[in-house]
Amino acid sequence: MTLSSRKLASMNVGGAALLALSLSGAAFAKDEPTSTEPSNHEPEIEAQSWTFSPPFGTYDNAQLQRGFQVYKDVCSNCHSMRLLSYRNLGEPGGPEFSPKAVATLAGQVQVTEGPNEKGEMFQRPARPVDHFRSPFANEQLARNANGGALPPDLSVVAKAREGGPDYIYALLTGYTDEPAGFDVAQGMHYNKAFPGHQIAMPPPLSDGVISYTDGTPKTLDNYARDVSAYLMWAAEPKLEERHKTGARVLLFLVVFMAIMYLAKRTVWAKLHRHDATHTS
Repeated sequence: MTLSSRKLASMNVGGAALLALSLSGAAFAKDEPTSTEPSNHEPEIEAQSWTFSPPFGTYDNAQLQRGFQVYKDVCSNCHSMRLLSYRNLGEPGGPEFSPKAVATLAGQVQVTEGPNEKGEMFQRPARPVDHFRSPFANEQLARNANGGALPPDLSVVAKAREGGPDYIYALLTGYTDEPAGFDVAQGMHYNKAFPGHQIAMPPPLSDGVISYTDGTPKTLDNYARDVSAYLMWAAEPKLEERHKTGARVLLFLVVFMAIMYLAKRTVWAKLHRHDATHTS
């Protein structure tokens, strides 16, 4: 075989190999779903409008007070908030209950203390310095009361879950009937916002289950929105302070830039006048 024949044969083999790779790659790409293809099990979470949104947002004290009421009347039956004390409810930047109201809210709860002089544990009304009482004495009791599922502590859930308050709101309002062809396991509930769309917690809120004292409509939307804001405050109690600090820093930078700009113009104006004098 001549040299040119061998080159031609080599080129034909290489071309055939490239063609085979291209065809197999095309077939693989056709069979493999693309990353942009929507998944049937993706959580549905929409961004909401919040008064505390950055960069300069602040908490609505009335909304936080309503959110605490939702937590106290409904959520606290299963979920703890071990990182909060009752006194936090009266601190600036939060619900800002009056000292008397904080003492009253704490006093409605019985906490365990002791031992006393007899070596026995006893119950007493909670004080503002006490941490929120947990609904269950230990993890095993919590699991036994909830079909084996452990209700998470809600102290920082708004920071621990992607989406924060948007996720909490979507979860609380996302209970609906499962679509055709979707099998929900026994003891589970369909929820559009929960990963996998199956959650052990039954719908905790519905219209009219809590009576607001300020005249706010007793709707699921308001309950979910208020408790989501409250849980965001619990996870970020210094949010307003951070926003105010950021605003001061931005104001300082704007003023500093203006001063530096005027100083630069003054210095260069003198240099230009000096050069003009020497050239003339």
